[in-house]
Amino acid sequence: MSEQELLGLRKAAMSQPAQQRTEHVVVQRLLNRVLAFTGRTIDDVINDPIAQRQVAGYFKLHRWVERECEISELERQWNAIAQRRR
Repeated sequence: MSEQELLGLRKAAMSQPAQQRTEHVVVQRLLNRVLAFTGRTIDDVINDPIAQRQVAGYFKLHRWVERECEISELERQWNAIAQRRR
């Protein structure tokens, strides 16, 4: 058994060409999600000022929640030792 095998490094895993790797990207269309949640259409938003404010409010709320989730996740990663002691 070689040193590479002891460390979990195998020739097959290291020698994969970049062409064979597949990267899946999930496209999230935030406006479509907010419109579906509020039950509005884009025509409603364009023609109705109340619908505009409602959709804009939920849009901002969603962005705020996403930012807070990212911040808490980063804090958990950076303070992993402090989190374990609690």
